[in-house]
Amino acid sequence: MQHRLLVSAATVVALAAPLSSCGFDYATDRVYTPGSGANNREGAVDVLSAVVVSAAEGSGTFVASLSNNSSDSEATFTAVAGQDATVTAAEFEPVTIPAGGLVNLAEPAADIVLTGEFTAGDVVPLTVDFGNGERVSLNVPVVANDTGYWEGMDAS
Repeated sequence: MQHRLLVSAATVVALAAPLSSCGFDYATDRVYTPGSGANNREGAVDVLSAVVVSAAEGSGTFVASLSNNSSDSEATFTAVAGQDATVTAAEFEPVTIPAGGLVNLAEPAADIVLTGEFTAGDVVPLTVDFGNGERVSLNVPVVANDTGYWEGMDAS
């Protein structure tokens, strides 16, 4: 009887080790934002869920959320442009991001219109500028104006 108990305990221990150890670098330990937009958290202002919403080839509206990490001073979103000459932005009013605040460029619509060589399904390398001289680069997906959340957001 003791022998069976010892064998059963040894079996449980032998099976427990490989079944309970999955290794390191668990997927749940990594930052992952499920969504179609691009994110950049490297600067004083986080650029979150950035997309270009496009109803027609060659034009679209830049939409993103901007989160100011400074609790002391406001930031200003002043420009967005392609990292090469293929994408340019029409003039727009600079957008102030309050200290510790978040601004969603879609609500109310900031209408930041881009033109260039892109269509829905492309990824466009863009640079976002802030009034303090900080510049953030990211690869932004171009999404169709007629699907789900993005429907009707293209102001171009």
